[in-house]
Amino acid sequence: MAENGKNCDQRRVTMNKEQHNGNFTDPSSISEKKRKDREERQNIVLWRQPLITLQYFSLEVLIILKEWTSKLWHRQSIVVSFLLLLAVLVTVYYVEGAHQQYVQRIEKQFLLYAYWIGLGILSSVGLGTGLHTFLLYLGPHIASVTLAAYECNSVNFPEPPYPDQIICPDEESTAGTISLWSIISKVRIEACMWGIGTAIGELPPYFMARAARLSGAEPDDEEYQEFEEMLEHAESAQDFPSRAKLAVQRLVQKVGFFGILACASIPNPLFDLAGITCGHFLVPFWTFFGATLIGKAIIKMHIQKIFVIITFSKHIVEQMVAFIGAVPGIGPSLQKPFQEYLEAQRQKLHHRTEAGAPQGENWLSWMFEKLVVVMVCYFILSIINSMAQSYAKRIQQRLNSEEKTK
Repeated sequence: MAENGKNCDQRRVTMNKEQHNGNFTDPSSISEKKRKDREERQNIVLWRQPLITLQYFSLEVLIILKEWTSKLWHRQSIVVSFLLLLAVLVTVYYVEGAHQQYVQRIEKQFLLYAYWIGLGILSSVGLGTGLHTFLLYLGPHIASVTLAAYECNSVNFPEPPYPDQIICPDEESTAGTISLWSIISKVRIEACMWGIGTAIGELPPYFMARAARLSGAEPDDEEYQEFEEMLEHAESAQDFPSRAKLAVQRLVQKVGFFGILACASIPNPLFDLAGITCGHFLVPFWTFFGATLIGKAIIKMHIQKIFVIITFSKHIVEQMVAFIGAVPGIGPSLQKPFQEYLEAQRQKLHHRTEAGAPQGENWLSWMFEKLVVVMVCYFILSIINSMAQSYAKRIQQRLNSEEKTK
């Protein structure tokens, strides 16, 4: 694997020597120019230059729409085939008949899979920052199912309203029938779909590094440039972060499939580096994606599910609430909202929200909802900033090319 792409390395060395008026440009001046351009782009954010950022964002959106329109225009046969297929599906969806029960079932499953896969992709890609959808969506969903399973003594929640709302089944279940495996099985589809989405979201760093290696060009990506600098100074790395990154890079490079699998199977903030490493050393696509898919959608997801289920099991939650109440001074005041929240959830599970629990919103629920709103807003802002900076990069590249032709 390490020997792949030697010709690409030679081509890169040749391309790094840019000729200008018959003289070779000093590589240090090129690096300094790139650094200044990068710093200039990083200042284009909504809270520093709002008008310019919004202008650049709008222009970048128009350019992307124009590029996609051009691509679709040159692939008219694919577009026509897609429109014909869409027309058939719409017809089948709206025409009445015995097939409607199957259509509704397929629609329900498709929307469920698309929802969790989309959240997984958002968690990995982020376009500048990741939307931590496990903490905001999947983790709370698993926790809610766990609490409901112990309260209802069953996982056979009525569908509908599950999964939009969890209520206890009407029939009484036999005591002691809830097990860890039954809860794992109940949330397996959602968790695996989310894991598949995170695996798909890891593909952009791989494709970016692979394209850069094959073309010999150097993309203006901070993580990729950091990766190349790390390879150049591998022997002199002393600090822990650099050694950890080198360990990931060497594991993936030397072990291959099982090294990628090991990195993908545990919560690993450095996994983007594994994708860049695989792309840089031209690891086959299915080797990288297959190991990533198995690691994230099967192994890692079961580890995370078991952790959340154990954490929110009935006796652990009761112990945590009791521990909060034991804190000197502020314990009782902190314990009360947690008890009220848990009691409100129990009442909802047993259809007693109208007669039993008060209708006032618990401050824990209020805080979590506002946290989700803030995270989503920050995610949208990061996309706007990232696209505005992409347009600024286009301007800088055009100016640099004009300078070279003078």
